[in-house]
Amino acid sequence: MTDFNETYDADDVKLNKKSELSLIWFLPLIAILVSGWLIYKSFSEKGEVITISFPTAEGLDVDKTKIKYLDVEIGKVTTININNNLKTIVVTAQMNNSSSDYLKDNTQFWVVRPQVGLGGISGLGTLLSGAYIELKPGFGEHKHDFTGLSNPPPLKANAEGKEFILETNNLGSMKTGTPINFHGISVGQVLSHELSAAADAIRLTIFISKPYDQFIRKNTRFWIDSGVDLSASADGFKVRTGPLISLLSGGIAFRASAEDGIEAIQPENTLYPLFDTYEASTQISYTNTLNYVMYFNGSVRGLTEGAPVQLRGYPVGKVLNVSLELDEKTTEIRIPVIVELQPERIKDVNPDIKILPQEIISQLIEKGLRAQLQTGSLLTGQLLVDLDFHPKSKITLNSSHSFYPEFPTTASSLDQFTHSANIIMDKIAKLPLENLTVEINKTLQGLQGTTAAATNTLNSVKGTMGTADKTLNTAQKALSNFEAGATTHYQLEQLLQELTQAAGSVKQLTDYLAQHPESVVRGKSEEGEK
Repeated sequence: MTDFNETYDADDVKLNKKSELSLIWFLPLIAILVSGWLIYKSFSEKGEVITISFPTAEGLDVDKTKIKYLDVEIGKVTTININNNLKTIVVTAQMNNSSSDYLKDNTQFWVVRPQVGLGGISGLGTLLSGAYIELKPGFGEHKHDFTGLSNPPPLKANAEGKEFILETNNLGSMKTGTPINFHGISVGQVLSHELSAAADAIRLTIFISKPYDQFIRKNTRFWIDSGVDLSASADGFKVRTGPLISLLSGGIAFRASAEDGIEAIQPENTLYPLFDTYEASTQISYTNTLNYVMYFNGSVRGLTEGAPVQLRGYPVGKVLNVSLELDEKTTEIRIPVIVELQPERIKDVNPDIKILPQEIISQLIEKGLRAQLQTGSLLTGQLLVDLDFHPKSKITLNSSHSFYPEFPTTASSLDQFTHSANIIMDKIAKLPLENLTVEINKTLQGLQGTTAAATNTLNSVKGTMGTADKTLNTAQKALSNFEAGATTHYQLEQLLQELTQAAGSVKQLTDYLAQHPESVVRGKSEEGEK
């Protein structure tokens, strides 16, 4: 048994103490470490603070509106205030640390919203997520204050291609974003436009995307593509159609020359002329040209600038100018037509002989080469200048033009026909038609009287014929009373035969007059004689 009365000394008692740290003290430590790490991460990821000026704060919200580049968030709007000028707003944004390289002098900012245009619909994603600010990196010095764009730039940040310059005198409906087509495919757009340094033309900066920029070569031609190009010329009506987008908003088209190879690809910012129409872009520019002045006697209505000059139907030049001259001394009115001849169009089949083009033209003129106006199209009524040989035509020069030599002309076939017709009409107008009408009426009245007299004569002849028949019958009865072979019988028989022949002749005459009563006046016709 246990002895409960046993006593122990306090010094003999030993306590077991364990030095253990409770787990509850680790929780605050972990929280402090995580908070510190988050604070460090937040400060380490924070970039610079920038300000952006916009015309309006439409669609922008504090702590909600993001700043993105290629759809990656790189910043956030922190405050929105009205600018000191009371005309714009200032957006303060906290950028990420990774965006420091994007904040350059030419960096662009704009607000992305849903937009509907002729080129399509953009920004549909913002209908759910809300508007955001897009960034396009630039170049230059580092910067913190920016001015936002009212509209998005025409090119995306990752667009690849080349920029070129077009020069024109007619801007028309072209503007930033106007499409550029190549065989009906949209391959670029207009970036901007400005006046040239001399203020005599408009220069358009365009962008051509890859791989189509390789077709911009030495002889590439650009023209304004209006969608439907209807032109009327000496060749008739011509219609060209383009894409529907060009019909609605206008556009620019280009074509490459088959003569250019890959080595003819042009560098960026090369300058090209922009033609008004496709037809104008197809015209070949000639350097060695000859200018002449022509004077035509007839009307030049329908002859316009640019009308073709043809040699036997083949184009060898064009009309440069049509004007009007008045000689104050003689009060003579003349119409000088300035034309440009292009000898390079004519193939030289004997290049060994060295002769100037002016001398060739002079020799052709000596052989009878003349210019005349011809109708190019009956539909449009436009004229052209036709060159052909008229050896019998004399050279008549009446020019006092001090700038260009005169090219002899001759009247066109239409002018000659009109001149002859006018002469005939003048002669007809000079005839005494009223007197002739009176005389014709009198002649007709006389013919009517003659016809009536002829009718009476026929009736008399018919009566005479009846009497003659009775007389012959009486004579035949009397002849029967004489003996055959008697002299009286023979004489009476001869008389009866002659009377019978005479009666037959008279009967033929009366029959003819009955069929042709006009022969009493005009005489017997050749048919009647036969």
